[in-house]
Amino acid sequence: MSEEKNKLVVFQEKEIRRVWHQEEWWFAIVDIIEALTGSERPRKYWSDLKKKLQNEGADQLSEKIGQLKVKSSDGKMYAMDCANTETIFRIIQSIPSPKAAPFKAWLAKVGYERIQEIENPELAAQRSREYYQALGYSEEWIERRMQAIAVRGQLTEEWKNRGVQEGQEFAILSNQRRNGRRKSAGCF
Repeated sequence: MSEEKNKLVVFQEKEIRRVWHQEEWWFAIVDIIEALTGSERPRKYWSDLKKKLQNEGADQLSEKIGQLKVKSSDGKMYAMDCANTETIFRIIQSIPSPKAAPFKAWLAKVGYERIQEIENPELAAQRSREYYQALGYSEEWIERRMQAIAVRGQLTEEWKNRGVQEGQEFAILSNQRRNGRRKSAGCF
């Protein structure tokens, strides 16, 4: 695993350990707990929260948590509970801490915006343009990017109409896999 894949992310001035697993980022749950609760004992907090979630019938959540080796402060690798972004968001929704409230509000806002975009796809295009502008991209670059997205959507639709199966056939046609691994530009 390359050093790039072992980099920490920082959230609210706390380091969050992550590991590349199953072609996506998985995050150390205790690091998220510590950042969002300020708990002096994030492992205990996570243990208690996990029991509470299981008692409430959230068994499907525990199926989405994996024991992965993560680098500790002593430089050694230890197995600890980790989860992908979707599962982390679900866990965050369950944290009854005032520090988690702003993050929960952000999740609700993003969810609401996504529903609006489903009802009115033009909103998604407008938000994309605004996002690219905020990142400092030129209008020319933004226009090329938006056109590329539209063309890719049309091409994907055409492939579906012609019976191309999602998965390996899509990956081959879109060149999304190299050496068995999908390219990824984003993370948590």
